[in-house]
Amino acid sequence: MSTSTALKDYFGRELAILLSDRIKPLAPEFPSEVFIEAVSRKTATLELKGRVAVIAEELQQALPFGYPDSLEILLGIIGPENETEKGMFTEGYFLMPIAYFVERYGLDHFEISMNALYEITKRHTSEYAIRPFLLHYEDLCLEILKDWLSDDNSHVRRLVSEGTRPRLPWAKRIPVIKGDPAHNLALLEPLLQDSSGYVRKSVANHLHDLNKDYRDTVLPWLLEHLESCGMYGPWILQHSLRSMAKSGDQEVLKLLTSMRIASE
Repeated sequence: MSTSTALKDYFGRELAILLSDRIKPLAPEFPSEVFIEAVSRKTATLELKGRVAVIAEELQQALPFGYPDSLEILLGIIGPENETEKGMFTEGYFLMPIAYFVERYGLDHFEISMNALYEITKRHTSEYAIRPFLLHYEDLCLEILKDWLSDDNSHVRRLVSEGTRPRLPWAKRIPVIKGDPAHNLALLEPLLQDSSGYVRKSVANHLHDLNKDYRDTVLPWLLEHLESCGMYGPWILQHSLRSMAKSGDQEVLKLLTSMRIASE
């Protein structure tokens, strides 16, 4: 069995039991047997994303409340924050259906949903679930993201970059914020010297995304801000330009060569 197949299989009966065991003390009326049986039956033939969606749908069916009360119960089972920058997926996989629950059912409840994504990302990630909110509440999200730039938690700062990536792997592409890459770049600028390499890697990947569609805007911006990146500048530049270098972009190749010579 491949690793991907093993991961897919986690999102079935085993996870339904885990979620049910955590929900039951907070909601004694939760129909555990019905929930577990429905998840087991409906996920059997599905791939990973389909399984996550089914579990979220069954949670919505099984929790006999409106969205705000159901979300409060689900936030009650998410456990302690991840104090490290490892294990966000491996230790937090059980939160994927809860993040999707917010993405699928929370769009009409902006404030509590964004708070839920804030809490979830400190334990797993909200980089996928936040995207519909970015599309529907662009200005409101932008204001919140600006606040999150200075959050003490590196997972939250990473979400500012990773959640707004136009070409985030495993996610549908989204346009740059308000149709102008300048808004994305303004969010990334304070993170160029972030104390966390985990955050800086997301920034470099975001710049890599932007370079594919806005090379003539992003490349000059990178050069302008290279000095402010401090010691992280060469790595961020090289990582964000990797595809352009691979494609033989002569300007980029000359730039990277000059940087290597300068550092020797």
